[in-house]
Amino acid sequence: MTALLFLAFAGVLLVSALMVILHRNPITSALFLVLAFCSLAGVYLLLHAEFLALVQIIVYAGAIMVLFLFVIMYLNLKHDVETGIQIAVRRGAGWLLAALVGAFAWALFQRNWAPGPLADAIANPQGNSQAIGRELYSRYLFPFEITSILLLVAMIGVIVIARGRTRRPDESSRGAGDPRNVGEGA
Repeated sequence: MTALLFLAFAGVLLVSALMVILHRNPITSALFLVLAFCSLAGVYLLLHAEFLALVQIIVYAGAIMVLFLFVIMYLNLKHDVETGIQIAVRRGAGWLLAALVGAFAWALFQRNWAPGPLADAIANPQGNSQAIGRELYSRYLFPFEITSILLLVAMIGVIVIARGRTRRPDESSRGAGDPRNVGEGA
């Protein structure tokens, strides 16, 4: 069953990665990238790296993709014209994906789930996230702090750029004698 799930996640990952590159609409490409991130998180789950799987979904599929979509919509790119064939292919792919998800869910529910201790948990009493946290805050503390400072500077830069674009073009062309400048500070 694990090999079948791996093949399914790997197949979805490859197809969605190709669609990120080949699709012309940037918003659709970004959504395929979210699907690629989620299928990669499924591969991490199969490797018993639960922390990495959740970080993959929270950080990449959540925060980074929101940032990508914000930039794409901020640039105000034009939409592609779609034909009826493209809509039919998308609808068919959606039904096929829903059938595959339903088949995997049915196969998982048919399995006999017996609670019991795992060999990994007995051999390694320290949890996955505890080991990553210990390494992150001891050996890799300096790069971790530099990364947080870079992200803070990037966030401030985005706010400054976004505030600069919200001004109307006629505000900068007003002269000193313009009656609309009454009450404004010098």
